[in-house]
Amino acid sequence: MASAEARQPLAATRQRVRDELRERILTGRLKPGDRLVERELAEGLGVSRVPVREAIRSLEAEGFLMVTSPRRVIVRQLAHADVEELFDVREALEGLAAGLAAERATKPDLRRLERLLADAARATEGGDPARITTLNTRFHDEIVAIAGNSLLMTVLGPLEGRLRWLTSQNEHFGELLDEHRRLFEAITSGESERARAFAVEHVRVNREVTLRALFPDGKTEPAAG
Repeated sequence: MASAEARQPLAATRQRVRDELRERILTGRLKPGDRLVERELAEGLGVSRVPVREAIRSLEAEGFLMVTSPRRVIVRQLAHADVEELFDVREALEGLAAGLAAERATKPDLRRLERLLADAARATEGGDPARITTLNTRFHDEIVAIAGNSLLMTVLGPLEGRLRWLTSQNEHFGELLDEHRRLFEAITSGESERARAFAVEHVRVNREVTLRALFPDGKTEPAAG
């Protein structure tokens, strides 16, 4: 019986393995400190060790994995300073994106954002954390797309996975939905400064929530769990 790798182009196999491992980290199936073993992953995914090795290199570059020795790869635990730095960058870039989106959004753009909010409301009512996180990420991605700045998208690309991971740490889903509705209203108003200011405030609120979840009692080491 042919392996999954043999039935699809090598590039597609590489991407599938990388996406699967990233998803396991983002959803908590692979936790900080967990060790990745090439042979076990290759067998479980039905591929050779080559795409697994390449996926590990890619995810190391994205900041999700640490290669501590030639034979030891673990899921990286972001330190307090790492999280602060990510939020600093997110604050600057999402503020810029929201301001530009307010200036440039068309009626079809706004309808797409509105549909995402409606989907997020249903997911929130249904208590589906994975779906909520996905929709919240898509909401922010759509704002960046509406902003229409190709350099902004290029800068955000390598950070996308880690920013999604940060988003998933905030489980105050009802409050998140309310904030996204207010951000949508700010963008709909067409007032660039209003949208930028609210996007910055939104990120700052999320920063506080995330830091409390990851580093309780003001500690600078991650919470065990």
